[in-house]
Amino acid sequence: MEKWSLMSIAVLLGLTVRWAVSLGSYSGAGKPPMYGDYEAQRHWQEITYHLPIRQWYFNTSDNNLLYWGLDYPPLTAYHSLVCAYIARWINPDWIALHTSRGYESQPHKLFMRTTVFVADLLVYIPAVILYCSSLKETSAKKKASTCALCILLYPGLILIDHGHFQYPLSLGFALWGVLCLSHDWDLLGSVAFCLALNYKQMELYHSLPFFCYLLGKCFKKGLKGKGLVLLAKLAGTVVLSFAACWLPFATDLEQIMQVLRRLFPIDRGFDLDKVANIWCSLSVLIKIKNVVSPQTQLKLSFAVTFLSLLPACIKLTVQPSLRGFKFALVSCALSFFLFSFQVHEKSILLVAVPVCLIINEIPFMATWFLLVSTFSMLPLLLRDGLLLPYAVTTPAFLAISLACFSILDKTSAEDLQLKAFSFALKGYVSWFKSFPRIVRSLFLLSLSLMGVLSLLSTAVPPPQSLPDLFPVSVSIVSCLHFLLFLVYFNIVILWDSKNSKSQKKIS
Repeated sequence: MEKWSLMSIAVLLGLTVRWAVSLGSYSGAGKPPMYGDYEAQRHWQEITYHLPIRQWYFNTSDNNLLYWGLDYPPLTAYHSLVCAYIARWINPDWIALHTSRGYESQPHKLFMRTTVFVADLLVYIPAVILYCSSLKETSAKKKASTCALCILLYPGLILIDHGHFQYPLSLGFALWGVLCLSHDWDLLGSVAFCLALNYKQMELYHSLPFFCYLLGKCFKKGLKGKGLVLLAKLAGTVVLSFAACWLPFATDLEQIMQVLRRLFPIDRGFDLDKVANIWCSLSVLIKIKNVVSPQTQLKLSFAVTFLSLLPACIKLTVQPSLRGFKFALVSCALSFFLFSFQVHEKSILLVAVPVCLIINEIPFMATWFLLVSTFSMLPLLLRDGLLLPYAVTTPAFLAISLACFSILDKTSAEDLQLKAFSFALKGYVSWFKSFPRIVRSLFLLSLSLMGVLSLLSTAVPPPQSLPDLFPVSVSIVSCLHFLLFLVYFNIVILWDSKNSKSQKKIS
């Protein structure tokens, strides 16, 4: 009872912060002609309700794809349709064809905010609660609650979902997939991840760890016996899940191809809108878009992304373990964010949520990463008028992490899961004994730098000759952090001595 009481308090605090953030503005409020992501979600409800399915992804007189055309998989469209029916029942003006563009009444804002709360309550928050409650490493009752509290108060997801405005369903489904796999419910986990991937194509960031972990389990069970049966069941589950999601579009090949063209607009080339990845950072020195064609950009990004995630995927396939799976989710998603073809600032959440799942194992590095991930979205948050929520939730999250996990005391090589790596370096690196002090100093320096850049971005006008000075600085600083984090997580994965202990359970 005590554990669930503490968990209830964590959930209540999480909901309270979400409600407080939702009281403010949202993406594109009062900014015609496009208005922003809030309007995109509303417009998809308008389109899916009034037009037949065969027109949802095609450019027509009633569906101008240049005005927030659907560019997510079918499950997003079905969700929009469900919301549209409820909206139509409350007030038909909210989704009236053509005339509802830019609709911004207070009742409609309340409705849209409520739909996000419902998505949180039905999908994301239950997954967080059950995941934290099932952690085998947490012997103390309080530990699961503090873990849930930190995950539910992670500012990046709150500011984007309830401030900027989007739904947490894809991340929620992915989290359900991780939860199912942690209980060896592999088929249910596959269904959950298929739902995530069919809600947002960005879940491809997590696809290889899911694939490699399950394939590794099949290998361990033996591909001439139980492993082959499991592999057949998994393949059938994935095919049936995708078939169910795409069934209304499966009658016409052109329908499927048009949806895929909308999901993967290759001709657009690199998206370099102040994103904290390698291509945006390099564009300060080299205008990549002007040097190579979109097709070459695609090949280049694919090659670099593939090479950067290959070590973690090979290790996970050869030595499948739940712990290795969670770390691989982080490493592979970070590789996609840093090197893949088209990336949005919000895509860092696809890395941050898996990091939340290991906050109990490496609280210091997880907290540091989650702070940087929120900071990396600062230009987007400022455009959406979310300065005050950012300034309140980020220090609060740091304070809670300090109080719950005493993160500054968790900087030894063992605490950072680097013990095996430190043994490999013994005798070669003389400063490894002072490693905890160095790490703490770097952390404090990082916090200071992020604080200064946050203040400069909000209080100091940039030079006229360099109008993007502060957003670009935020992107480059964040990118450098992420590159170091990528190296760190790959070291933990490749020198993971605990994997062998969990091999027996899988076998």
